[in-house]
Amino acid sequence: MSEVLIVDDDHNFRETLRELLSDAGYGTRIATNAEEGIALLQTTTPDLTLCDWKMPGGGGEQFLKSLRSEGLPTTMPVIILTAHGTGPNAMQAMQLGAYDFITKPLDIDLALATVARAIRHMELQREVEVLRQQRFRDKSLEDLTESDEGLKPQLIGNSPAWIEVFKNIGRVAATDVGVLLLGESGTGKEVVARAIHQNSARSRRPFIILNCAALPPELLESELFGHERGAFTGAVAQKRGKFEAADGGTIFLDEIGELPLSLQPKLLRVLQEHTFERVGGTASLHADVRVIAATNRPLEDDVEQRTFRADLFYRLNAFTVRLPPLRERRSDVLPLAEYFLARYAQRNQLASTGLSAEAIAALQNYFFPGNVRELEHLVERAAVKAGGRAITVDLIQEELAREKNATPGLFDAQAAEAMPFHEAVASWERHLIEQALKASHGNKSDAARRLGIHRRLLYEKLTQLGML
Repeated sequence: MSEVLIVDDDHNFRETLRELLSDAGYGTRIATNAEEGIALLQTTTPDLTLCDWKMPGGGGEQFLKSLRSEGLPTTMPVIILTAHGTGPNAMQAMQLGAYDFITKPLDIDLALATVARAIRHMELQREVEVLRQQRFRDKSLEDLTESDEGLKPQLIGNSPAWIEVFKNIGRVAATDVGVLLLGESGTGKEVVARAIHQNSARSRRPFIILNCAALPPELLESELFGHERGAFTGAVAQKRGKFEAADGGTIFLDEIGELPLSLQPKLLRVLQEHTFERVGGTASLHADVRVIAATNRPLEDDVEQRTFRADLFYRLNAFTVRLPPLRERRSDVLPLAEYFLARYAQRNQLASTGLSAEAIAALQNYFFPGNVRELEHLVERAAVKAGGRAITVDLIQEELAREKNATPGLFDAQAAEAMPFHEAVASWERHLIEQALKASHGNKSDAARRLGIHRRLLYEKLTQLGML
């Protein structure tokens, strides 16, 4: 019988959890704080620990750190249970080695499924316990706290979907593997890339950003790898590229799907061998750089169409983090809006204003095709018009006005509820496509890129919706 250690200061919660686990066939042991739990581990070897994050006398953070300092089995999974389900807490727990992070009140089915999965994981890992005990993460990550200024101003939100992003940052930041960030435009890929860098061993070295769609191919190569004097017309002096500038640090390549096929072998060489030459040069240069790439479209389609190299795709895709669109994290809309308002007020030395209840409801009901970036710009424009007064629903609706035949700027959720499912989906697809075409001035390739879909799929949708 597998045994579970429960570390929690709440007597009623402990007994409820003990009963649930017993009914599921698990044995249990009890501790009321981290110190007591660590003491139990000196004489017992449970298969799993469920530990509260915040407790008098020491919580989950102390428990996870003590596992290392006391030399206790690190193959034993630790699942953090907490009513303080913030993103930074989740990320810190994962960085310190937690198997998972579950918020209270518990979803019983989810909790039991996570326990079963964790024990299966432990059984597979136990045979290599002695080796894994030596693989601790950098001490610098143990010092991460909720008050880290590198995180608080930008990684805002505690929705379940966003906490998954925090957890993934915690998993990958301490490593040196490449990361591919997936998500629609405006979901915060640069912010997440910066957070990974700031919480890595490279944090004191440069963080360099390059948008692969912002430059023509002939200039992009020079930006990435630099050039020698006289390499081409206008190259009047030697220039260092982004990889040289980022040496020892991290380079963030946004819109990696726009990287020309002709440059992809050179990028692959840097990833594999850490060497390259400047344009017009012959000397091989070394670059110790971690690459984080991002895309708003499915690169698998480009690989299939042979416009993106499969070997480069797999190299970039060592670890994937999906960033949810804002419509999947509605509970984060208000804290994000309040943050943008406060930042606007601080930058312009104005008294901070607020949002009326109706304005908040209007924001939370909107689908935000432009995601967090759209919310940021919308809130700041509304703040300008409000002139220091509270932002009303009229101002929000004025800013949301996008289509002449819709309620100003709002997707009509009530009308959609009255439609058959396929009609509601078609209505929303039409809405998104029309906005993308408007933003791209009718350029279908650009519209497809904004939507994060392949051009072929866009044409299929346009035909289905009678928009061609």
